[in-house]
Amino acid sequence: MRANFTRARGASAALAAGAMLLTACGADEPTTDGDGENEALEATGSLTVWVDADRAEVLGDAAADFTEDTGIDVELVQQDFGDIQDQFVSQVPTGEGPDIAVGAHDWLGTLVTNGVVAPIELGDAAADYQDVALEAWTYEGNVYGLPYSIENIAMLRNAELAPEAPETYDEMIAMGQDADVDYPFLVGLDPTEADPYHLYPFQMSFGAPVFGADADGAYDAEDLQIGNDGGLEFADWLAEQGAEGLLNTNIDGDLARENFIDGNTPFLLTGPWNAPAALEAGIDLEVDAIPAPGDDDAQPFAGVQGFFLSAQSENVVAATMFLTDYIGSAEVQTALYEVGGRAPALTESFDAALADDEIVAGFGEVGAEAVPMPSIPEMGAVWEFWGTTQAAIINGDGDPAELWEDMAEDIAGAID
Repeated sequence: MRANFTRARGASAALAAGAMLLTACGADEPTTDGDGENEALEATGSLTVWVDADRAEVLGDAAADFTEDTGIDVELVQQDFGDIQDQFVSQVPTGEGPDIAVGAHDWLGTLVTNGVVAPIELGDAAADYQDVALEAWTYEGNVYGLPYSIENIAMLRNAELAPEAPETYDEMIAMGQDADVDYPFLVGLDPTEADPYHLYPFQMSFGAPVFGADADGAYDAEDLQIGNDGGLEFADWLAEQGAEGLLNTNIDGDLARENFIDGNTPFLLTGPWNAPAALEAGIDLEVDAIPAPGDDDAQPFAGVQGFFLSAQSENVVAATMFLTDYIGSAEVQTALYEVGGRAPALTESFDAALADDEIVAGFGEVGAEAVPMPSIPEMGAVWEFWGTTQAAIINGDGDPAELWEDMAEDIAGAID
């Protein structure tokens, strides 16, 4: 069903935006009635938007309203989400790419360094978004995307086996042992690459982020923090958990999920993608903050999806208006949440979603305190060394401190 999307924000805003649009598109001046109000905005030109199949219907409704209001046609082109980044980087310089595309914030480093994405002006509307969402789409002081969803991991709990949420990691393990099940706690790991993404909250609790931040709060590739004293403490902790069987690289994500659904563990560290299967299995499901083994909070990565603007767009004003006033409306943000099941980025929709769905609320509350996945290009030099080192430490394949220090040196060398 087509939503009734919010129109321009006040008559003066509509007139100003319409005039800018018409000037940019080379159309006639808008007609007005005796009170100076717009009777219609007749404009020429068009926008092309790349969108994946899951979001196409919602964007179709928004595009229809935008066209009705402005006269600007919007062509939606469905793309496989996994192909969008590479296609955007290759096509935009040739003038063949879209005006707007959907994507993930951690693509930003590649998009910006290739010169294919343009900043967008949110103005006062920036205050309407969750802090972590806006921070994720900010690169070198500029906002490059209109965020719409936040995704992160949290701790799933079978409330029948563990009626209360644990305050600390040790308390969680004790609860799991008291439940008299096969596994006190599970997280899916790869035999050779572990899973740095899922284990990052534990690493953060020891004060060992991958990168430090500059004065503006942006990740600083020259400030590699992963090998600090907290990182060495985390490496020792990994070795202890591996020796005790609490972290097991023979249990991948599928096995971890199956054991949770079968009632063989009260706790599963995972994302919202595994919640539906648990609910369908009749699990009395709760979503909790991730308990910390270290002294700091266990902050996971946040992945933020949004829509970004081509640096080669010939209709920037129209594209910006479509992003901010239509995709950025509460109606569209809520509709995108309803089809995607991820916490909305717009605070108004975020609050409504949290009141509507306890599972989304749990993940959303954890995500609000998460840290954005680094989008700087140097992050690409981190993953391989990071994962193989974690697996080696968990499996007892060497001294944890030496393995971690070697990893940090390898990452620094790859970045240089």
